[in-house]
Amino acid sequence: MPMTLRLDDSEADALRRRAALESRSMQDVARQAVREYVENHSRDDLLDDVLETELPRYAEALRRLGE
Repeated sequence: MPMTLRLDDSEADALRRRAALESRSMQDVARQAVREYVENHSRDDLLDDVLETELPRYAEALRRLGE
């Protein structure tokens, strides 16, 4: 799905410099950044969900281990 990404001058300049440094297009660098952001936050959300559901099951054992 096409979209327009509006960056301020400093963001566009930083993206331009990064793309030039890596000999890649600005679009390529921006797309990779979006993929990494989604992947990292999805992993964090999954961990949060597991901790919220599983940690209470072992709360008593963890409390005892801490003594």
